[in-house]
Amino acid sequence: MQVLQVQLEVGADPAEVGRARRWARSRLVGSGLNDDEPLAETLILLISELVTNAVVHTGCPAVLRMLFGSGAAEAGTVRVEVADTSARPPCPRHAQGADTNGRGLELVDGLADRWGWQPEGSGKRIWCEVDRSEPEPAARYEPPVPPPLGGLGHYGADLSVTGRSVEPDRDRDRPPAGADGSSKAFTQA
Repeated sequence: MQVLQVQLEVGADPAEVGRARRWARSRLVGSGLNDDEPLAETLILLISELVTNAVVHTGCPAVLRMLFGSGAAEAGTVRVEVADTSARPPCPRHAQGADTNGRGLELVDGLADRWGWQPEGSGKRIWCEVDRSEPEPAARYEPPVPPPLGGLGHYGADLSVTGRSVEPDRDRDRPPAGADGSSKAFTQA
């Protein structure tokens, strides 16, 4: 399996987070992702959170790595890693109400397909993975066909006689009742 790995050294300054986002966005475009795709936006958010955690909470410089499979079979996952020189493990917090901090690892947990951390040298590496999948073809919206004027409507409501719509028979397409007389559809085990 061939993997393309790119990396960026990030200084211990919170302003470096913006530089890391711009760098990552350009590398995503170089890997074939459009920068406005939802997957790219998710990866940029994950990178922002992981780099912020490394820089702000450890006060140490960090290394951002992005790993892409280069062949069709390997291209299924993008891995993001942020390594720093602090041996202190990540500590997920749970923000309350108006708290402005404490949501980073919760976001990572919610957005990444997998994430974790491991010791690396005298520090650690926090990583996350997002699976690249072929986008599903968009379902075409087809609006309902309006009933013909002066005749029977879609549900059999005669608009020409009463001038108002009659509720459709909602049970017409319902499956037969279960053996117990309930309205639950019968299913075989």
